[in-house]
Amino acid sequence: MIARMLDERDLQILALLQADGRRSHSEIARSLGIAPSAVLERVRKLERRGVIRGYAARLDPASLEQALLAFVFVQADERPGGGDLGTRLAELPGVQEVHHVAGEDCYLVKVRCASPEALGRLLREDLGALSEVRRTRTTVALGTIKESTALRFPGRPTETGDDPV
Repeated sequence: MIARMLDERDLQILALLQADGRRSHSEIARSLGIAPSAVLERVRKLERRGVIRGYAARLDPASLEQALLAFVFVQADERPGGGDLGTRLAELPGVQEVHHVAGEDCYLVKVRCASPEALGRLLREDLGALSEVRRTRTTVALGTIKESTALRFPGRPTETGDDPV
């Protein structure tokens, strides 16, 4: 397991990058009292091992006319592990996340779009066109109290990398 292979210095670097992905290696080095080359080497190692998957800017959905947030539960006629419905759901416009879930539903899909009408079109025209989709249930978020990509570190208290909206 990769988490067990991370030492305290790796976790410190990850916490700083998670809090601010634009932080330079020099800034991290100063914060931790180590050489910038050591930070660069560790970050590259973490990237190669897939611990760091990438870097991204967090954008304001309303600024891009995608203020409506909805969660769509999808029941499907698909054998477990036997289809590619999840992949096709992920390709639909406005879909941000697709989770294969246990329980009554098969998938939980996070969607952002411009309006209730746009959500309706997505449900009717895009989801409705997928033959395996048996039924959907949609929940529209009225507001967001917290939305975060920050992960907790195993065996440690919550880090400052929490990024509430």
